[in-house]
Amino acid sequence: MANHAAAALLIASLLVAVVLADARVAVQVQRDIVGGYAVKAVPALKCNEVHQVQTDDTCSSVAAGAGLTDAQFLGFNPNINCLKVFIGQWVCLDASSA
Repeated sequence: MANHAAAALLIASLLVAVVLADARVAVQVQRDIVGGYAVKAVPALKCNEVHQVQTDDTCSSVAAGAGLTDAQFLGFNPNINCLKVFIGQWVCLDASSA
């Protein structure tokens, strides 16, 4: 009987751990377009449209060309360092929750 209770407790604990892990929100330090920093929660995203950076592209110029604000662009690209964008880099122009 004690083994069944221990097994049930273990299974319940694992289920709780899985639910908590699935519901977590990532917190990220993000660099903005001009090099400042912000800390915010970032949901998991699935990119729906991409752009390959070309000569003379900047975060702001790519965002404007796609009809996005800088904040929207950075929201779709939370790990980007706009001071070090390089030719051939893929950036996201539209994303949805994963």
